[in-house]
Amino acid sequence: MSNAAGPPQDPTNLHPQPEFPQQDQPHPGWTGPMDPPPDHGEDSYRGSERLPDRKAVVTGGDSGIGRAVALAYAREGADVLFTHLPEEEDEARETSRLVEGAGRRAVAVPCDIRDEKQCRSLVEKAVSEFGRIDVLVNNAGYQMGQPQGISAISTEQFDRVVHTNLYGMFWLCKMSLPHIPAGGCIINTTSVQAYKPSPHLLDYAMTKGAIVTFTQGLAQMVASDGVRVNAVAPGPVWTPLIPATLEDTAKFGKQSPLGRPAQPAEMAPAYVFLASAQAGFITGEIMNATGGTPLP
Repeated sequence: MSNAAGPPQDPTNLHPQPEFPQQDQPHPGWTGPMDPPPDHGEDSYRGSERLPDRKAVVTGGDSGIGRAVALAYAREGADVLFTHLPEEEDEARETSRLVEGAGRRAVAVPCDIRDEKQCRSLVEKAVSEFGRIDVLVNNAGYQMGQPQGISAISTEQFDRVVHTNLYGMFWLCKMSLPHIPAGGCIINTTSVQAYKPSPHLLDYAMTKGAIVTFTQGLAQMVASDGVRVNAVAPGPVWTPLIPATLEDTAKFGKQSPLGRPAQPAEMAPAYVFLASAQAGFITGEIMNATGGTPLP
């Protein structure tokens, strides 16, 4: 996706449309084998100094939406510390290359946000590297589709979904806030699933609904400190999580009114705007980026 000036483009065919080749990967999934390859804005995103010298922390920044956000933030003038799972070292190196290619600092940190101690170490690392946290993006998430119904959702899976999507976000907000100055912000990643849950993603959708409520409540709690808290609610986005967690990838995204999934690069501008001074009076809001699916 380009943020450069030019003639308007039809959003229905701006990026690849289903059907895609059927593809399956083990979790957490990898960018390289995906067909079509995801677009993170490598060749299109142009910064305009909207985040000059900001210090950002992005969880799940090795691929997908997180990589696109890290790239966009760097091209807008921010240094970026991002997390990845230990097995995602190769993906993390590519994100670091893109951030550094924009002339900004990249700090890649292996971290499983299900662990409170690792979350604490992550915040300490960010403060050690940057001195402060201007933008915290809670983007890392976990899902695993279960078309067979609730009986197929094991306690192990339920715990992993809840600890990744909720506990990690809670711990990182709590631990980061003492280091977020007035004017700083938190951006959480929720989902269209928060409002229109798919039965095969029951546990995931539940956590995304909780993120909406958490975002709106925390925004009120810290408003007097000059810290804003917002969320982005993506619709279907073509990331490695899809072939790693869903059985049917061929028609992924076809259900959106635009008839296709978003590319990660199409999500990044929402995170840039919410982190920028232009969003200075916006807090407690959920920015929907669903490809036309109407939400409350």
